[in-house]
Amino acid sequence: MASIDSDLHSYYSARAPEYDNVHLKPERQADLRAIEQWLPPIFAGADVLEVACGTGYWTQFIAPVASHVLAIDGSIETMNIARGRVPKDRVDFVVGDAYALPKSAGKFDAAFAGFWFSHVPKPRRVEFLRGLNSMLKSGAKVVLLDNRFIEGSSSPISEQDVDGNTYQSRKLIDGRTYRVLKNFPSETELKSSIDGLGARPMLTTWDFYWAFTYVAKGSSA
Repeated sequence: MASIDSDLHSYYSARAPEYDNVHLKPERQADLRAIEQWLPPIFAGADVLEVACGTGYWTQFIAPVASHVLAIDGSIETMNIARGRVPKDRVDFVVGDAYALPKSAGKFDAAFAGFWFSHVPKPRRVEFLRGLNSMLKSGAKVVLLDNRFIEGSSSPISEQDVDGNTYQSRKLIDGRTYRVLKNFPSETELKSSIDGLGARPMLTTWDFYWAFTYVAKGSSA
């Protein structure tokens, strides 16, 4: 799994300057506007842990309503873009590992991961969610936001491995091509992944995106 994580980190570091081009696709604009309205009220007044903040596209909508945001990402390149999008006094940025979240940060009222869960290898889903749960207070709100596979809009699936993970071949503007793990979990998979970790699961869908929300159960970790 280490090579997959390394490849993903290299890809997003290289893609940082052009990452937000994905938000310019004409067919996705109505969905994006809807989610930009839907998301902030969930985090109003909360101390939020954001995992894989990327360029801060979603951080910019969460930060104005949250009491504070700790935004973590593995790529300095994307995080540098994110810093310019939000008030410095509302967000702390930390370069870190989504599978080894900083325990010293304390417990949070809420958590958000945008377009990250689809990059988590299937055998590591529970590992990631357990680690996330250990950072949360009992009753914390959790939102996983990601995109649906839509023929003609999504990059085609190029291969599948023995664990059922699917991959896309993605080409940057400069011509470099990367093999990127990108899964599209079903509602059943999402619900089973939080067994013992969360309650009140709910899947909300738009034409091009999905959001899976749940309430975290207490953790002694």
